[in-house]
This record gives sequence, C-alpha cells and structure tokens, in this order.
Amino acid sequence: MRLPVPGAAERGAGTAPAVPPPRGELSSRVTAYLYGSTPSLPGPETVARADPLGDDLQLALHLCYELHYRGFAGVPDDMEWDPALLRLRALLERRFDAALRENRGRSRSVDDAFAEVLAEPADGTGISHFLLRDGTLKHLREHAVLRSIYQLREADPHLWVIPRLTGRAKAGMMTVQYDEFGCGRAERIHARLYADLMRDLALDPAYGHYLPLVGAEALAAVNLMSLLGLHRARRGALVGHFAALEVTSSPAASRIAAAMRRIGAGAAAIRFYDEHVEADAVHEQVVRREVVGGLLADEPALAAEIVFGVDATVWLEERLAAKVTAAWGTAASALRHPLGTNGTPQPQPQPLSPLPLTAM
Repeated sequence: MRLPVPGAAERGAGTAPAVPPPRGELSSRVTAYLYGSTPSLPGPETVARADPLGDDLQLALHLCYELHYRGFAGVPDDMEWDPALLRLRALLERRFDAALRENRGRSRSVDDAFAEVLAEPADGTGISHFLLRDGTLKHLREHAVLRSIYQLREADPHLWVIPRLTGRAKAGMMTVQYDEFGCGRAERIHARLYADLMRDLALDPAYGHYLPLVGAEALAAVNLMSLLGLHRARRGALVGHFAALEVTSSPAASRIAAAMRRIGAGAAAIRFYDEHVEADAVHEQVVRREVVGGLLADEPALAAEIVFGVDATVWLEERLAAKVTAAWGTAASALRHPLGTNGTPQPQPQPLSPLPLTAM
C-alpha cells in the first residue's frame, strides 16, 4: 500500500469537495487510488479502450486535475504530485488531445480563426439563444449547474500562463485577470459573483457540489483549460482558448442577462451577466491586440497552437450546446440527474466507499 508523506495535510470536508461517484473503470480505479484502497492504476491498454470524450475518461482526467486546485476531502495534499497519477494523467491527456486535434475545425490562420468566432448569426441556436427565446427558471438553474464547475474557479487555469509570457502579452493578460479577480475587492471576484448567482437561483454554491450531475461534454470543456494551463508547451493554445472565451462572452452574456430579466431571476443572478457584458467587451480588445498580438510578435511560431486553442474551444462549446439544447428541446434534463426544487440532485448520487484491494 502507498503511504502518504509524513506530515501531509488532509483537506476537511469544509474546504474541499467530496470525490464524486465514478462512471467506469478508469474513474473507479483513480478514486480507489486516491482513497488509498489500491496500489495500482490503469495502464495504457485500459486507457486506449476508453472513449476519449466519454464520461469515464473525462471524469478520471478531472479527478487528476482537481488535485492542482482545491483537492478532495480526505485526500492528502501531496497526491498532487504522485508519480503514478501523473503517469496516468499523461496517458489520459494524450487520448483527449488526439480527439481534439482530430475533430476540431481547420482554420488556416489566426485571423481566420477569430473571424469565425466573431461572426454572430441572426438565427443562433446555442444555449444563450435558447435561454433568451424559450428559457424557463428550470433551464436557467440547469445552465448554472453545468457552468458551476468552470465559473467557481473561472480565471484560475489561465493564471498558469503568466510566467510563460513576456512584454505585451503578459501585461495584457494581467490587465484582464485583474478584472476577473475583482480589481482588488474580494466581493467582486467573478467566481464570488457566480456563487451569488447560484444562491439567487436556490442552488448550492459550494465548490464542486454539482460535479456528479455534470456530463462528459461539460467536463471536457473544463478539462481543456487544465490541459492547456498545466503545460508550458501549450501556452499558445491556452492564449487561443482564453481569447475565444473572451471574444464570445459579451454577446452570450447579454442574451442570458435578458433571459434572467424576462424570467424574473434575482438581482445577483442578473448582475453576474451584466458584469460580463461590460467587462468582456473591453477584454476582447485587450486580448486580441495585446495578448494574442504580443505573443505572436514574440513567438510567431506559436500561431498554429493559438489557432488550435481557438478551434478546440469552439468545437467543445458547440458540442456541449448541442447536447444541452437537444435535451431541453424534448423537455428532458440536460444534467445527469434532474435537480430537486431545493437545488439538491434528484435522485441524490451515493458517495463511493473505498474499494478493497481484492476488488481491483
């Protein structure tokens, strides 16, 4: 059995989320390893058999990544750099990355990539368009749950790129991130504003609380941020990802804010999206001119990776939107389990108990 490093702290339930229930062989084995119930993890053959965009692999990858953020209740902090987990994470990342490169669009240049995301079709069919035209309180709450896995740590993965940039790119990124983190005021941090939004919608704002309800499509969109942020070699793709989010955020936020007002959501819920309408309209210019432009001036060879970051982001977001709007169009839930009226999962997923060694 693996033993924790002497003196390694364990996070309490009040500061870190619980490990969510697994969704297959990969996530079951990772969960058991985190609990210390097995000394081994899946190898290349098991990873190769998994769907790279499916629930099991995406949750297993998310479990590995979360160790670099808040961790999990009952899991020692030193597991963040466990060599066996890092080896498995590398295998999972290769499968995920290969799927992204196979399925993403094929923009020819950075300008082509941004021209595509800047286009706003009059008859848009994405999530924000659905919410504006046909959304109900149920849809708003499900959307808030799906986005909570990202929004409650909104800017954190992008900060990893800061020491990997110089000059204009670094200054521009810090300008935008200063806003994301509330301009020095804790109550204005965007993740805090999102927690206030969740309370307004009678949802639990605890970090990671709704992870069991979030499907593979939403997990993949969040995992992309960590995949790009944790690797210096992917700095160009992370800048492309960041730029794609900022460019598309303001119009979508405007539609969701209007939907919030029409449906009668609370002031805090509306405030989050109003904040993004104004802030991200400014951020878009800074990101495109200073962050992307500065990085290309310093490292022109990263142009293809910037394009990959844009295209992969757009492809995953469109995939998520198609899944969500298809469910809503048939009056089904876009979550893995529907919400109860008080914001709890219904039915409530059961926590996983540590697995005995004989089960592995």
